[in-house]
Amino acid sequence: MDPVIIVGAGPVGLTLALLLTRQRVPVVVLDEGPGKDEPRPARTVVLHEDTAGLLERLTGAALGAHGVRWAGWRSLRRKQVLTEIAFAEDDPAAPLHIAQHVVTDALRAALAGEPLAKVAVDSRLDAVEQERAGVTAHTRGPKATWWRGSYLVGCDGPRSTVRKLQDIRFPGRTAVERHAVAALRTELPWEAHAVLHRMPPWRSSGPAVTEVTARPLPDGAWRLDWLLPPGKDLVTPEMLVSRIRETLTGWTGSAAPAYDLLDTGVHTVHHRLARRWRAGRVFLAGDAAHLLGAAGTQGLDEGLRDAGNLAWKLAAAWHHGPHEALLDSYQTERRAVVAARLRAADQALPGLRGGGGLRGIVPGAARGHDALLTDGHLGRGPLGASGTYAGSPLMPGRLEAAISVDTPPGAPVTDVRVTAEDGSFVPLRDRLGRGALLVVLIAPGTGVWDRKHWVSAGVMPRLAAAVTALPHPAELLVAESYPGAPAHSVLLVRPDGHLVTALSGVRPADLYTAAEAALGGAAPAEGTAEREQEPATAEAASGAR
Repeated sequence: MDPVIIVGAGPVGLTLALLLTRQRVPVVVLDEGPGKDEPRPARTVVLHEDTAGLLERLTGAALGAHGVRWAGWRSLRRKQVLTEIAFAEDDPAAPLHIAQHVVTDALRAALAGEPLAKVAVDSRLDAVEQERAGVTAHTRGPKATWWRGSYLVGCDGPRSTVRKLQDIRFPGRTAVERHAVAALRTELPWEAHAVLHRMPPWRSSGPAVTEVTARPLPDGAWRLDWLLPPGKDLVTPEMLVSRIRETLTGWTGSAAPAYDLLDTGVHTVHHRLARRWRAGRVFLAGDAAHLLGAAGTQGLDEGLRDAGNLAWKLAAAWHHGPHEALLDSYQTERRAVVAARLRAADQALPGLRGGGGLRGIVPGAARGHDALLTDGHLGRGPLGASGTYAGSPLMPGRLEAAISVDTPPGAPVTDVRVTAEDGSFVPLRDRLGRGALLVVLIAPGTGVWDRKHWVSAGVMPRLAAAVTALPHPAELLVAESYPGAPAHSVLLVRPDGHLVTALSGVRPADLYTAAEAALGGAAPAEGTAEREQEPATAEAASGAR
């Protein structure tokens, strides 16, 4: 069976490659660059709880050691503090701010150790051909060649060649926001705290500063972003130095604050959404499928969630034969979530960026705007939270034994401690990304007993038999508790960590029905027994010629 071809070696493409290889699917990554990113201190990303955890599980690297987890968040308007939030040292909800090249380097290093992965550098895609049995891609460069694959995923950024070759429209809005960016080393009053300051009180020598954000980086460095007024005015070095001095003086009270300028840039935010995310055996993910990022939101978060959603579905199709409903659900689920975030941002922006007028004197308007921006920066609410798939075609219909827990169906599960099949205690999210469904029994008291004392008692044998009979590989886990779940309830969780259903007790028929729905319904009879054989390496599976 041919490998999955991934076009693009940024964080999304490399994450998808690792997720697939961990599910025994060979991949070929086509990288148009030399295989190494140039370090850019001003090009950073903010990762939230689910995406930071995903990358740390895949890379095995403690990314927090190479970035900064925020100790807190502070927002101000003029001289007034509107919001102060403190994060405990080990709080997983604390966002992680890290240079993008550090993330990419960690992913590349992890992928280099995967025998099922091949990375082809200096390989720029220029043609894609599809037929019923697979897809063929041509690359130009020093080693121009044709590559044969089972599927192809375009993770090749905003100017995606894959998207253009498939003639997929990419409508939206251009330059929704522009920010001048500087990475610098200095001392600020808020150690390890991210700060958003709207309408700062100091006088500006150029256009008035309406919003500036400071995010901490390692070794005493910070990334500062100044929201620019609408238009295409050039950001000159003189203007940027003036902004730096004014901002540092206003924050520190020093007439001549010391700083070391490390890097500069201009960050332009576009809002675009591809009309289609699937064209036969070709898929889009990350910036190739969507662009967002206004009001403090992070586009990379959604790109990594694309990879998590698509990987297990491609792996199921690769191992067990094509299942169109399952593959179609990628576009249905992910496009709906990103579209909702874009709508929320577009609806909020006129109020947030509307300037004076009535908006400036409406009681509570400033705090309402602050709450929206805080949600965007902290990954909460409609602007920032991880989406749910409640309306997904993969959700089961009404089940007789279904119950409500604190996690709604289709939402990401809470990361509780579970007992794995080998008797070890692990976080629930550590079992994600392996291609298996997760069945979690809530059994209070089991944590204080050795697994051998309860694995053959009570409902366990009957539940174990039901799990073995499911239409897809599944892992049985046991948790002492789960928010809102009564004792002896059973949770069914997708390989990407979204809840399918919660059941009252062991109900094999309902569990089977829910699992079948999560896989897109009954699998087609033809081709379902294919492809359990694993190639020794990605090169062995690749059709390069």
